[in-house]
Amino acid sequence: MNQLAVQHLHAHCTSANALLLDVREPWEVDTAAIRLPGVAVKHIPMSRIPERLEELDPSQSIVCICHHGVRSLQVVAFLQRQGFESVYNLAGGIDAWSVEVDPSVPRY
Repeated sequence: MNQLAVQHLHAHCTSANALLLDVREPWEVDTAAIRLPGVAVKHIPMSRIPERLEELDPSQSIVCICHHGVRSLQVVAFLQRQGFESVYNLAGGIDAWSVEVDPSVPRY
């Protein structure tokens, strides 16, 4: 399973032209979100991934994020089973991002 440390998120996304896939619920995205200049973000709640799979490009690098990294880890495993090769889990999720990279992002 590919894990990506929060400190390497921006560099990975810009160098790989990666998509940041936020799999949290809408209220969570409204509470706290990662916004990086030049990095595309798509919000699909974890429960909707199977029905919205066609919205994702299997040839693109995708970094999945959630609150602590548990749901996104499950989404990474699912996407890999569907043939996606370049998928990563953001280790520690948005909570780790708030603590280690950007304290302006609220913790919840």
